[in-house]
Amino acid sequence: MVVISPTELRAEQKKYLDLAEKEEVVIKRGSRLIYLVVKERTITDEDLQRGISGEELLGRLRPRIKKLFDK
Repeated sequence: MVVISPTELRAEQKKYLDLAEKEEVVIKRGSRLIYLVVKERTITDEDLQRGISGEELLGRLRPRIKKLFDK
């Protein structure tokens, strides 16, 4: 396990993201520990079923945006 600071992560981001694929990398921020987690992600049929189309998203957002600008 490697424990680093947020500043160190910013300075050497590529190094620690690559390292996280091989071993545990933990960022110590104050008293909190933040773990970098590498996870393989594949889109399943279930994910596609739960998703919404771009048109559906726009249909949901347009009324809300209109309401914001009508004030």
